[in-house]
Amino acid sequence: MRAVHLILVVPCYNEEHRLPVDALRNFDVAAHRIEMLLVNDGSRDHTLRLLESLRDQNPSRFSILDLDRNRGKAEAVRLGILAALDRKPDFVGFWDADLATPLGELPEFLDVFATRPEIEMVFAARVRLLGRSISRNPSRHYFGRVGATLISSSLGLAVYDTQCGAKLFRASVPMREIFGEPFLSRWIFDVEIIARFVRQRGRDAAAKAIYELPIKTWHDVKGSKVKSTDFLRALRDLWKIHRAYNRGRGNR
Repeated sequence: MRAVHLILVVPCYNEEHRLPVDALRNFDVAAHRIEMLLVNDGSRDHTLRLLESLRDQNPSRFSILDLDRNRGKAEAVRLGILAALDRKPDFVGFWDADLATPLGELPEFLDVFATRPEIEMVFAARVRLLGRSISRNPSRHYFGRVGATLISSSLGLAVYDTQCGAKLFRASVPMREIFGEPFLSRWIFDVEIIARFVRQRGRDAAAKAIYELPIKTWHDVKGSKVKSTDFLRALRDLWKIHRAYNRGRGNR
């Protein structure tokens, strides 16, 4: 594929002891311009200092958006995507700071965009298939499958995995609209991204423009800030999203 410019937003909150600095520093995709916008989400440890060291070592690769207080992942990602879009890249996206999805998966995301011009969003999907290394906490996996069923029903789309923290988007004016307003949901804003896309394009068109990519490797990383009780909060947020975006809609 032709050389592209991608800005990857990496939200960071108290990641001083978890951020895989060497993996971030050493990652590269030949012929492409890959930048990382590191969003410090009001961290209370020395995360900002760590991010600044990455930027200072390679300012052409790393930049920082420093939020004055903790806004939560949803808002950190949203503000990061808007800042990335201001630089007019070809693609933007976000990736969890723990790299549970290894950065080595990224070239396949770009390949999807190169071979499927109708695709506007590529989402990582954690599917346990033979020949792949997908290791998830069993309880989270089963809660996730229940949640995915409810999410699919609410969106009216056969989506498998909305919550994997690795997603890329074509940079466009419509994408800025999707990220333009704060999300209703703090816990499942990924679902709200899809709901906004459906509202913008219609369900059928949205379904044809979203691609779920089964990744080869994904592993739970110790120290995750997600708790089992967050499942109940996610259910509450799903209801808020359903009520806000689906009420009175058809299947256009």
